[in-house]
Amino acid sequence: MDISSLRERNTKEHFTVSELNAYIKSVFDNDRTLLALSVKGEISNFTHHRSGHLYFSLKDNDGLVRAVMFRSSAEKLKFIPQNGMMVIVRCSVSVYSRDGSYQLYVNSMVPDGVGELYLAYEQLKSKLSEEGLFSSEHKKTIPHFPNSVGVITSPTGAAVRDIINVIKRRFPRTKIYLYPSLVQGDGAPENLIEALDYFDKTNLADVIIIGRGGGSIEDLWAFNSEPLARRIYAMSIPVISAVGHETDFTICDFVSDLRAPTPSAAAELAVPDVRDVYMHVMNLEDRLRSALSIFVKRKRERLMAIADRGIYQKDTRLFAGQRDILQTHTQHLFSSMIRYYESKKNALMLLTEKTAALSPLSTLLRGYSVTEKEGSTITGISAVEIGDEISVRVSDGRIIATVKNTEKSNEEKYKV
Repeated sequence: MDISSLRERNTKEHFTVSELNAYIKSVFDNDRTLLALSVKGEISNFTHHRSGHLYFSLKDNDGLVRAVMFRSSAEKLKFIPQNGMMVIVRCSVSVYSRDGSYQLYVNSMVPDGVGELYLAYEQLKSKLSEEGLFSSEHKKTIPHFPNSVGVITSPTGAAVRDIINVIKRRFPRTKIYLYPSLVQGDGAPENLIEALDYFDKTNLADVIIIGRGGGSIEDLWAFNSEPLARRIYAMSIPVISAVGHETDFTICDFVSDLRAPTPSAAAELAVPDVRDVYMHVMNLEDRLRSALSIFVKRKRERLMAIADRGIYQKDTRLFAGQRDILQTHTQHLFSSMIRYYESKKNALMLLTEKTAALSPLSTLLRGYSVTEKEGSTITGISAVEIGDEISVRVSDGRIIATVKNTEKSNEEKYKV
């Protein structure tokens, strides 16, 4: 029954209850103000029904009104409403005809006084922390000398270039496998999870770097995904998070085995510097030489002290046999120590030679070269064009050349 037909009734004629409720509903539904408005209040009596609908009340110091948010709208929320939370809702007001009561039909909801994304971030951070996903006892150790590093990031951003350049400079023998991925927007969390699944299944990498360059909280939101956090936690391979700048923090940072402030820093944490390794080996050799020298000196002093005791000087005939035995043992001792020293010396020399072979200079001396354009290392033919001037670095200098042609070779899909 519409509002016009009810108004035309004789004033003496009675209304049924359902007719009255229908009339009141028509009044509400035809009021433009009640069709779209914002209401601010505190959530109480909150219920998340198994159907996906949200039922709650909004109240202030002097009043209360019931509200409902249907599943289609509730699914778009990035945070979880809770009792006592101050919110602002966009809604319409209508009457529930069966009960004759009016309520708010909420289309959207935002926290009052704090950003929606920030609140969602804090809620998820608290939830996963309570479950133990951030606990240090579950963190895996980053290998000291990884043979390969998996990189999950955008193939076109600055982050991937920084990571590759730092790894190649610090530890050139390390293989790099890049899995190109979306790092923001719709589908990014699922794409990142696919990359993690790939590396966990293939075991191509000894350690994984996942991340992107800096941006707003909206730009970095893909790395605050709960499914992504749980996948990182379940990884069998150590994961280094390198999301944004030093002041940016995401859920990915907390759940990963190690957090780096920037992508470049992640690369430095993933591999050692070959120069530091070489110096460490040299230091170990010096310490071993010193320790052996001190050991031999102390044993010689102890032997001389025993030989100089008075009892050995009284009757040389009495101890002649024992002296021969002592001399034999002494010779055996020195022979053993010399063999021990030589074995350690040979092992150190072998390790030193292997480490020296990793030096970029040794690579150049073997006939290899490094090609650069405008100061940047050229890693593929896409970095140059016909006619570009390039610099070829060899062991004793540089060769200046011009690109005349390029030829593409077949390479492994994911290997850099």
